[in-house]
Amino acid sequence: MQKVLITGATGFVGTHLVSYLDSTYHCWQLHALVRENQVILENFERQQLVVSSSSINDLSKIKGNIYIHLAGKAHDLKKTSDEQEYFNVNYELTRKLFDHFASDPNAEKFIFISSVKAVSDSPEGVLDESSSPKPITAYGRSKLKAEEYILENCPTGKHIYILRPCMIHGPGNKGNLNMLHSVISRGLPWPLGACNNSRSFLSVQNLCFIIEKILLDQLAPDVYHVADTSPLSTNRLVELIAESTGRTAKIWNIPVGLIRFGAKLGNVLPLPLNEERLQKLTENYVVSNRKLTKALGCGLPIEAEDGMRRTLASFTQS
Repeated sequence: MQKVLITGATGFVGTHLVSYLDSTYHCWQLHALVRENQVILENFERQQLVVSSSSINDLSKIKGNIYIHLAGKAHDLKKTSDEQEYFNVNYELTRKLFDHFASDPNAEKFIFISSVKAVSDSPEGVLDESSSPKPITAYGRSKLKAEEYILENCPTGKHIYILRPCMIHGPGNKGNLNMLHSVISRGLPWPLGACNNSRSFLSVQNLCFIIEKILLDQLAPDVYHVADTSPLSTNRLVELIAESTGRTAKIWNIPVGLIRFGAKLGNVLPLPLNEERLQKLTENYVVSNRKLTKALGCGLPIEAEDGMRRTLASFTQS
């Protein structure tokens, strides 16, 4: 039985991953690494998953076969975080864990959950693994620095996986998707219908599927961009949200010039829309998963719209 060390096991992705592994026919011994000593997960008796906890600040006695590094500081939408905090968590913590992995004689695989933001905050065209990294935000730069450290210091004979997911969603999701849902579910109109765009999303179940494939030696070590195969427009997302609440989407096609003028006013007046928000809501951000699916030899199990419907359904059930 392989021992799998997981950081961030109580986070959004971590809780889904533990549940996903519990539902498979395979057995791994899961060991959650946390920043403080605390009991954080229950034993999953059905598949004999043994879950315990140890502090990530004291790794001296921790040994494992596979390290899954999920923990990190997420992008702060409210911009209240200190820049150094991103590097303390996303880089320094990763460096510390990876150094321990490198010295662990039992360790075979290191799976680092990075982000497409390590490559670009506003890509031109489709973002793939050949794109030259040019992150702007502290979040993206800290993730890229961690990637570079891992790749530059990988010992011979050990396998490294760097996964760069785009926006991950699923039950328990928090963030911009929830805010958009709260607007549309109240029957309010979507005024940006004329600003058609295309964005990639990632169902958390698809991410768990990929991690399982790594555990089963069914994916070669490499750097992979991770996204659902088909992108969605914000207009289509609005339609799916309305559908999930039994409503008909109200999409207004206000002229783009007028929208942009209103956004400029929002830069100086307390309006709900400014230029930064407009860009986030209407920009293109398409991520290719072609390298990943080619390496897997198959497509991802959940289609983009089906995964989004599952997530939106969970909002109405909670």
